[in-house]
Amino acid sequence: TYFPPVDRHNMPGFPRVLIALAEAYRERPEEVAETSASVRKELERLSAAQESSELLTSDLLDIAYRGIIKNYDPNNGGFGSAPKFPPAMVLEFLLRTYYRAGTEEALQIVKHTCRKMAAGGIYDQLGGGFHRYSTDSKWLVPHFEKMLYDNALLSRLYLHYFQLTGDSDARRTAEGTLDYVAREMTSPEGGFYSTQDADSEGVEGKFFVWSQAEVGELLGDTDARLFCDYYNVTREGNFEEANILNVTHSIADVAARNKVEPAALEAVLARSRKRLYDVREQRVKPDRDEKILTAWNGMMLASFAEAGAILNREDFTNIARHNARFVLNTLRSDGLLLRTCKDGVAKLNGYLEDYAFLSEGLLTLYETTGEIEWLEECLTLTAKMVEEFWDDEAGGFFFTGKSHETLIVRSKDFFDNATPSGNSVAAELMFRLASLTDNDDYRRRATTVLRLIVSAMTRYPAGFGRALGALDFHLNSPKEIAIAGDPTNPKTLFLKREVWKRYLPNKIVAEIGPNQPRASELVPLLRERGLAGEPRVYVCEHYVCKNPITEPRELASLLDERPEKQRHITKAST
Repeated sequence: TYFPPVDRHNMPGFPRVLIALAEAYRERPEEVAETSASVRKELERLSAAQESSELLTSDLLDIAYRGIIKNYDPNNGGFGSAPKFPPAMVLEFLLRTYYRAGTEEALQIVKHTCRKMAAGGIYDQLGGGFHRYSTDSKWLVPHFEKMLYDNALLSRLYLHYFQLTGDSDARRTAEGTLDYVAREMTSPEGGFYSTQDADSEGVEGKFFVWSQAEVGELLGDTDARLFCDYYNVTREGNFEEANILNVTHSIADVAARNKVEPAALEAVLARSRKRLYDVREQRVKPDRDEKILTAWNGMMLASFAEAGAILNREDFTNIARHNARFVLNTLRSDGLLLRTCKDGVAKLNGYLEDYAFLSEGLLTLYETTGEIEWLEECLTLTAKMVEEFWDDEAGGFFFTGKSHETLIVRSKDFFDNATPSGNSVAAELMFRLASLTDNDDYRRRATTVLRLIVSAMTRYPAGFGRALGALDFHLNSPKEIAIAGDPTNPKTLFLKREVWKRYLPNKIVAEIGPNQPRASELVPLLRERGLAGEPRVYVCEHYVCKNPITEPRELASLLDERPEKQRHITKAST
């Protein structure tokens, strides 16, 4: 996949490759034509997927779970050996597995992996945010580049883990990651930048590492001793004679070892982190790639929107709103999305993932705010996505739209790799919209996507974490939650917080306030939900609703109910 600029290590440089191709085309045209036909046929084969007649049942989820955990690393968390990439989508599926089937092992794998990653060098202990991957199996030495999509996926994972467990460390990690993105990776106009480089001053990691002498000089003997003990800072170092901050022992253990109170240790660490962070800010920062990609912005939008509701942080919600308006206003032309924007110039036709990821982000922003404009924009983009990308003959979504230039092969991407596939996110999006709007066409298309990959999902489940999440949503009747009340009424806010403080992976949330006829037009769940009296919540399934609830405690009790059938699912989709 890569040729260097000049010949090296028995690998031809790209100019030599081009010269050889030109000579072959000129001297052996018949051979070139035969080879190109063969390559094209292989590309078409790789892009083809046939719809399976196999029933979509929870057995598929169980098979996938067993396949995934075969590669679990019980010592360090994660899967496989070095290098290790953060497996956000697989861990999201394991959270769903625990919620669906009560599989304690699944929750323990998520807990162990999340803690190991957040304590390792792959997480920036001073500035927040995750680096790209770990070069070792212990999450210690990262490739120091920070990618927007990693931080979107991981912040959302830690949010969901916090919802499920109330783990305060998970909350801190999610907030630290999002605060980093807000501070370092957000343009004044509201777009999210793509990456932060690994190098500064030509040296990888130089911005992020410390010597023991530096720490001692900045913190003084007492604070430095405690800081170095907690973050494993030594004279020898752990990375090219310097130190990557990482945590291997608890606050309680380090406090006991140093004969101080845990609260006193936490105070020392807090002021020490601030001191080192302030000094680090004076260093030469890694370069930043300031192009703004629609798909990656959609992922980050969804995370900020959920974080605002889950953590009760209006600043995160406002960042999500600002981003949504920026992307819709800047990266759309004549009803079609554009792929990228830099220095105010937007260009290139959007791909499937741009439509799917942005639509999913807008839907999440609607659910968390109740602001109908985001649902309207989501529905408009989803309709355009179907029009541009859907394969009417074989089903599924092409990677490129009808408005793109003609390619050798119009491929489809199903594999959840570093980012989710467009088909996986589109399927989950349409299942959610089908439940919200009662649109069976969405449900049919989403089911077709899953049928195209059902065989691959069971053979290579680690490559379909997001698709498995979509299947889990499909097989479990989602809670349909309708909130009726003036959004400025404190009681409405209390009821909303009860909805968003808990982990409910299979839910849709709709909201209606005074003078919102458009909401009831678009969302059947909201029809005839009068606003007379105090704010209330309706919890429904298949549009059959329980009595309206007005008290947060009663709502909490109802939302926490776990139907027996949810733990032993036999439902099949034909």
